[in-house]
Amino acid sequence: MNKHQNHRTLYIALGSNSADFPSVSADILHRANLQISKDIGNISKSSNVFKTPCFPAGAGPDFANAVIAVSTDMDLHSILANLHRIEADFGRERTQRWGQRTLDLDILADGDVIAPDLHTYQSWKDLPLDQQAKLAPSELILPHPRIQDRAFVLVPWREIAPEWRHPVLGRTVSELCAALPEKDRAEVVPIGGETAEK
Repeated sequence: MNKHQNHRTLYIALGSNSADFPSVSADILHRANLQISKDIGNISKSSNVFKTPCFPAGAGPDFANAVIAVSTDMDLHSILANLHRIEADFGRERTQRWGQRTLDLDILADGDVIAPDLHTYQSWKDLPLDQQAKLAPSELILPHPRIQDRAFVLVPWREIAPEWRHPVLGRTVSELCAALPEKDRAEVVPIGGETAEK
């Protein structure tokens, strides 16, 4: 039985590009979900697991990606600390920005929260691509500043929350996904009908 009362919905992206793809990567996402359910809150919705090209190109094997909705009353600082600990438990080492990742857990959105403030969010959202590869924020930025650019986030997210509306951009997940190039969306393919949560 989950010890957390369910007060709000948090969206979390999961990714893994282990060398043994896709079976090990998909299993890692499943086991990570079990840990998230235990340590953070009830997983109310879970997308399919998708195969997506490694980003950036050439940085490693293809990814298994999924998005989950988590009901929780835990504060964001504690959630982030728990996610980092879960990543570490699965062997994640933060040695290279956008490098190969055994497990990657990113908070996409916490309702319509903008954190830490609109100016900081906008600065990270508008960061040039070459700087994105070198710089990482020292604090949690919400919504995740790269949501609108990434098919591997939006395609699975659209399965579970197509009507979630971005509090800054004013568009839903479905609208943000539709605005991406068709080629980008077509590269995000379900893995054998498997879901992130079994």
